[in-house]
Order: sequence, then structure tokens, then C-alpha cells
Amino acid sequence: MQIESLKVFCDLVETGSFTRAAEMNGVTQSAVSQQIGTLERQFNSRLLERSRKQLRLTREGQVLFDYSKQLVQSFHSLRNRLREVSQLVSGKIRVSTIYSIGLHDLPPLLKEFLKTYPTVKAQVEYRRANQVYEDVIGNVVDLGLVAYPVKDKRIEIDPLRKDPLVLICHPQHPLAKQTSVRLKALAGQKFIGFEPDMPTRRAIDRLLRQHSVQVQNLMEFDNIETVKRAVEIDAGIAIVPEGTVVQEVAKRTLAQVKLQDGEFFRPLAAIYKRNKVLSPAMKKFLAMLKGEK
Repeated sequence: MQIESLKVFCDLVETGSFTRAAEMNGVTQSAVSQQIGTLERQFNSRLLERSRKQLRLTREGQVLFDYSKQLVQSFHSLRNRLREVSQLVSGKIRVSTIYSIGLHDLPPLLKEFLKTYPTVKAQVEYRRANQVYEDVIGNVVDLGLVAYPVKDKRIEIDPLRKDPLVLICHPQHPLAKQTSVRLKALAGQKFIGFEPDMPTRRAIDRLLRQHSVQVQNLMEFDNIETVKRAVEIDAGIAIVPEGTVVQEVAKRTLAQVKLQDGEFFRPLAAIYKRNKVLSPAMKKFLAMLKGEK
């Protein structure tokens, strides 16, 4: 029996999906089934009850799962410790990120990191915020990148930086003539926003409520790129993180206006599963994300 088989078993139980377990271990779904079958023969016990909708552990399967998690974690801790001793920065980093960070903040940092540590491989998944948390808690990825991090006893939060929030509008929009505006000036304006369940949308809604500002919520999207495209055709105005509109402002396809009444920021953070032993590669990657040398 190999530690890889126990890891496949744990991944299958935690994700509930043969497809995800296969992807996480770089094998086929058939190979996952074969490894589970091998474990069942070795322990002479049925480990899983399969149905169309879900997988359910048998009592024997639950015992094996509990012990296997400890064994797999101990094995990875040992491997990471040995790498630390040898100061070897290598291996694979799996990252799940919200779209805005993945498309704007991450690319230059990731390029620099991989250039500095060519023996490291990175796998990046672009996800909605709630899915990033699921990926981290489910051990599908090593690291998650989110905005407005939510406290959870199952995860660790490592603050990165704060991205200023700014108003964007079409260059011919009346507000584009001003260098800064008060939030009250947005009252009644056609507004392009994120979908209601997204953290940045909830933060912007709170901001507007605190200043008693009501806007016309014209369109709602699940990613920053679509929000920007709607503003570029003058469908409305929007409040977005400054770092996501650098190129459009430079090309003058969008106008950026500073918000008065205070300093408004979107906090960014890296998250990872609590008690996870960070590999040397992950520690170096986190340090680069935070701007540390």
C-alpha cells in the first residue's frame, strides 16, 4: 500500500467526486476506482457506498479516512520539512483566485516568481469568491486569493494589501470632467454593479447606504471585465478597485474619478487551510505576494 493511494482516497472523500480526485492527483477516473478497489481488497472491507447523487463512507471507510488524513498530512509535513532543511524551493503550487486578482494583480507577480524559482510549477484556477473558500477548505488547492476575507475557523488569513476603490465612467460622462466627487453626486445615477452575493458588491452597497445614496442598479455581473465593458459603452457608472482599470484609464476608454468623503479600500488576502504545513515554495510565493524580499 502506497501513501498516494491513501491520498487519492482522502481526496475522493473530501470532494465527493471521482473527476476532481483524478484531476488533483493527475490520474484518470478509472485509476481512482482501481486504487479504491485495491484498498478495499487489502483491508477486506467495503469502504464506500456509491449512489447516483453522492458517495457515503461505510463505518470501515470512516476509520480508514480518519487515519489516512493523519498519515497523508504527516507525510507531506515530513516532505516539506526535508525541503526546508535542504532549502530547496521546488514542487507545485495550486492557487484558486477570484477573477479580479487573477487577471490584474497575479500575472506580473507569478511571472517574476516562476522566473526566480524555475523548478516550481504553478496551477491557477479562476473562481468566484465562495468557490475559492470551498477549494481551500476542501484541500483542492494550496492557496486562495480573495477580497474582503471572511473569518472561518478552518482557514488562516494572510493580509496582502488594500486596493483603493474609485469611480469609473465613460470619458464623455459629465462626472468625467471632475477630479473627485462626493458620494452624494452618485444619487440617481445608472449604476453597473457586481452580483449581490459577491463581497465587493456587498461592500459597495454598505458604502452607499452609509451615505444615504440610492442609485439605479441597471446591470449586475459576476466579474470585473464585464462591468468595465458595460461602463465603456456608457451604460452607467461603477465603483471598482483602482488596480483593475489601469490599462483602460491609460488608453482613455474609461475615466477614473476619486471618491471624496473618506478613503475607501478593498482589502486583499491570501487564505490557506488551518494547520497546513507550508512548503518552502508556498512561503516564498506568499512573501512575494506581500511585497517582501
